[in-house]
Amino acid sequence: MLLQLRNIYKGFGPKETPAFRPVLEDLTFAVEEGARLGIVGPSGSGKTTLLNLMGALDVPDSGEVIFRGKAISGYRAGELAQFRNRELGFVFQFHHLLPQCTLWENILVPVLPSKRSASAGDKSWAEHLLRKTGIWEQRNQKPSEMSGGECQRAAVVRALINKPRLVLADEPTGALDEENARLLSELLLSLSRDEGITLVVVTHAVELAAKLDTVFYLRHGKLTP
Repeated sequence: MLLQLRNIYKGFGPKETPAFRPVLEDLTFAVEEGARLGIVGPSGSGKTTLLNLMGALDVPDSGEVIFRGKAISGYRAGELAQFRNRELGFVFQFHHLLPQCTLWENILVPVLPSKRSASAGDKSWAEHLLRKTGIWEQRNQKPSEMSGGECQRAAVVRALINKPRLVLADEPTGALDEENARLLSELLLSLSRDEGITLVVVTHAVELAAKLDTVFYLRHGKLTP
């Protein structure tokens, strides 16, 4: 099993006060290696909170998050940062590319925390991904010189540059028009299949959810198929 969440509780606000709002309640969930899963549910149901827990961007009030048999809740801050950088890739609704950097520079940013500069292997992998996603010719352009769809494809490549085992995508098509949303959905799924990457997607897009292997519904703090 790649990722497990066991008996997760998570809420917001001062505990043991009327302002406290539980979001996830005794939630247990598992992600198998190579799976392509979707998580849907109404706004405010905790979908992004759940994804943040999976990605070690947040911690549960109680319960365990286990990655490849090891509880990541015991990691120190530096270990968590290294874990996220090496094992996970993130795609958000907005691309968050650095505006002062070219596409090529943006793609290679995630390799720098573990080394002084990108290796020949890093650059070869980056070129492979950029050609596969159809934005190789734009590699020397800055985000302001690219379309929204191109920038979001670049964000997908950036998420894959360290060859993560798991990619977490939070509304990846939410800021795109219908055609670019379709293209990005197909891109995420084809890259997941071709590169053997496990994919978990939070989405409101019915078209994207329908293309995933399994879709779970989050409501009242619980996940149901």
